[in-house]
Amino acid sequence: MALMVAREVPTSSTMAVPHGPASVGVARRRLRRDLGDREIPEPVIDDAVLILSELLSNACRYARPLGPLRALGRSARAEVVDQLLVGVPTGTHPAPGGRERDEPGGGTDDGVLVRWQMHADGVLTLEVTDGGATTRPLPASPSLTSRGGRGLSIVDQLASDWGVRDAPGEVTVWAALPARARHARRTGGDARSA
Repeated sequence: MALMVAREVPTSSTMAVPHGPASVGVARRRLRRDLGDREIPEPVIDDAVLILSELLSNACRYARPLGPLRALGRSARAEVVDQLLVGVPTGTHPAPGGRERDEPGGGTDDGVLVRWQMHADGVLTLEVTDGGATTRPLPASPSLTSRGGRGLSIVDQLASDWGVRDAPGEVTVWAALPARARHARRTGGDARSA
């Protein structure tokens, strides 16, 4: 008789990450690992990682942080990721309003929340919650030579649905994509024929 040990693979994850660009790589690696552990098809993982990258990059670039990392972790029961990169030099970068902020490893003491959840129907939901911005998140129409502005258009193309939820003092941008449904994108063929 063989003894098998089942490994518990989480169906959801919530992380409080620093409000800065280094958080994007950390969140991408964690999402890729979690979805790989759930045996999600590689093309779906690639799409999910790209979507999360765009949502989190936009939050760090355009929005205010949600609050102090430690408080976010407690209130959302989130894993607090405050040690992003070892050996990254600390620098100061202008904050909104012209103030200087310290950014060890690309972040601050303030953060945003990153969540993903695999639903029973096979839909994966990705969310980034920040402190809001002066404008509402909308897809842009950049010129061919623009260096940015394509993020939400990419999300719109890859996700089956996406949107914005407002709550007092916070904004959540979310995206959903089929991860196990018969319409999930696959490598080497048309997903409609699956």
